[in-house]
Amino acid sequence: MPIDHTSTLFHDGEQYELTEDGHLPPFTPARTPKYKDGSSIDWLHEEAAERERDHALHSQAGVRGALLPAIESARMWVVVIVTGMGIGMAGAWLDVLVKWLGDLREGRCSYGFFYNSVACCSGLDPGEVCKDWETWSDYLHIKSVFAHSLLQAFVYVALAIVFAGAAALLVVNYAPYAFHTGIPEIKAILGGYVFDSFLTPWTLLIKALGLALTVASGLSLGKEGPLVHVSCCMAYLVSRLFKQFRHNEASKRRVLAAAAAAGVSVAFGSPLGGVLFGLEELDTFANETDVMWRGFVASAVAAVALQWVNPFGTAKLVLFQVTFVDDTWRAFELIPWITLGVIGGVLGSLLIRLNVEIAIFRRQSVLADWPILEVVSVSAFTAAMSYLVVFARVQTSELVANLFQECDPTKGDYHGLCNPTATRQNIFLLILTALMKMALTSWTFGMSIPAGIFLPTIAIGACLGRAMGLVTQSLYRAYPTAWMFLSCPPDPSVRCISPGFYAVIGASAMLGGVTRMTISLVVILFELTGALSHVLPIMISVMTSKWVGDALGKDGIYAVWIAMRRYPWLPPVDYRDRGETGATLMKPLASLFVIEDGKTTVKEMIQLLEKHEFHGFPVVDRHSEFVGYATREELQLAISNALLSEEALTSRRICTFSQNHLRIHADERLDLSGTLEQAVIQLRKEVPQELVVKMFQKLNPRQIVFTHAGKLTGMVTKTDVVALLTSHFPHAAALAERSGS
Repeated sequence: MPIDHTSTLFHDGEQYELTEDGHLPPFTPARTPKYKDGSSIDWLHEEAAERERDHALHSQAGVRGALLPAIESARMWVVVIVTGMGIGMAGAWLDVLVKWLGDLREGRCSYGFFYNSVACCSGLDPGEVCKDWETWSDYLHIKSVFAHSLLQAFVYVALAIVFAGAAALLVVNYAPYAFHTGIPEIKAILGGYVFDSFLTPWTLLIKALGLALTVASGLSLGKEGPLVHVSCCMAYLVSRLFKQFRHNEASKRRVLAAAAAAGVSVAFGSPLGGVLFGLEELDTFANETDVMWRGFVASAVAAVALQWVNPFGTAKLVLFQVTFVDDTWRAFELIPWITLGVIGGVLGSLLIRLNVEIAIFRRQSVLADWPILEVVSVSAFTAAMSYLVVFARVQTSELVANLFQECDPTKGDYHGLCNPTATRQNIFLLILTALMKMALTSWTFGMSIPAGIFLPTIAIGACLGRAMGLVTQSLYRAYPTAWMFLSCPPDPSVRCISPGFYAVIGASAMLGGVTRMTISLVVILFELTGALSHVLPIMISVMTSKWVGDALGKDGIYAVWIAMRRYPWLPPVDYRDRGETGATLMKPLASLFVIEDGKTTVKEMIQLLEKHEFHGFPVVDRHSEFVGYATREELQLAISNALLSEEALTSRRICTFSQNHLRIHADERLDLSGTLEQAVIQLRKEVPQELVVKMFQKLNPRQIVFTHAGKLTGMVTKTDVVALLTSHFPHAAALAERSGS
């Protein structure tokens, strides 16, 4: 009869009963999923399986040998292209929805409720007043100035609360993984972390809908990062239609990497920036040119779909088209530009620290039990404060677009930004707006809503950059003949300095200080603005902000959140030890849970698997000789098959893993040699610690065992290396508990 432990060990399976004659019915159990959420991929095994599968495809005779590889490749391209088209169209209509909901907070179109302000006022000349767009007070025919202002403020705040509260309600109750930006989790997934619950269709729906609501609510957040998550959810959903991706983790991640590039392409209208983002920030294309090629195609297809829908009515991908006085810049401008780089590095590091402290406070306080109430309260406060400051009242994307623009007499003046008599007031309001958005972003980024950090960071930097441009312009007008301005025309009425471009420099510096991106950031910004002639100053500001930011703290915002949530992601840092060896990092044999070959019984094996959740166990013989490494899934499957196929199997049988125990009668042992891993990396404990870390970074195994003269001395896992590389961060794993991962 089967032993009593089967029901406890395999509690997720079916219960089996004896037939009338006392025997087990014939049954072959379905193979359990190889990886469960929360585990890490064994890349050595996956790559070996991929090579075997590829060899089997190409070794088919005749027509099958020619068609099968082509069909396999075609399926991959179908997923990539469909994902690119899907995210392009979804991103475009998301922009339309966000614009309409955001404008709804201030008024409506007189001839159509579902028209946003741009569609309502299309066809007007620059600077012409739009009479078709009505504020709510005008629509209700309110004449009193006080009642007019009161009603507008009430609707503005009330709709912000409704939008943000609805998004939080959807996320908390229906899709908890739809919160935040999603890029830290995507980075971890692409690095080998198994988190399929993060990519479900329900998460996709709630993330997209909640993102539109939160952005329209006016909270200090953006849609760019979450669009990467939405794109990866689409790719995962489409790939599930093909069997080759369901149990092939390597192919699944190649598709997700291409989808992430397409997400960035749509978010910024930056196809090349999307590919470089995957190369630099997601670290996905470093060793595989075919993955980069698929990312390139996905980005291009997504950009074509975005432009086809044309959500902005400009027939251009450029979101913030900028035009400067001329394409030249002066050497003296390097001083304010480098200053902006320093400010971006300092404030970027400060924003990261504030965000970390607030996230930890949220977890440890009563706010953790009232996420919806927190979102409603913060949205009410944000809307009330933003309504009082003219530059913060509009949507963040509209603010950035106006800060990037140069003053043009043929166009309207954005709230007096081009008024030379109000320069001091504008500088004060811009700095106030930047500080206010910095505080609000630090709190908002981490609440239970979809939230990106790119756009608010760009807005903070653009405000500071425009203020710096106004200061420089005022100095030039006051002292046009000073030596500093000799390269400018002596007549101050002739424009020489472009405050709008200073806003671009400030945005790049601030974004570099927060994310620590470099190459992809420069490309995204010149694609975002069309400022190709000013790439060099952007590079200088990004370089300066990264140097300053790294001096104050090595980690960008995404690496910090990965460390706080303790995802098993290995940062591509150049680790250097201080003379330590593998012995200082490994767990010694005495602290390991091992399986003794030829001694451990089936009952003891079942108890070991029930008691410990490790993904595998080293196998040794009586003299600590290393036999191999057996994974938890293979052990469970082998014992399950044995229990169902051998009615005489008892709990006293001995588990054997090698040929050294053939003297034990076959009825008294259970052969588990097939559960051992085919490839196990073995090192001596005297090797430099630096070498151990590099092997994990390059080969990405789940574990490395240390042996000496064939005897097991210890073992180090990927989790141990992650803990080592994040040991400098004081809040590592602060959010790991109850993270659901």
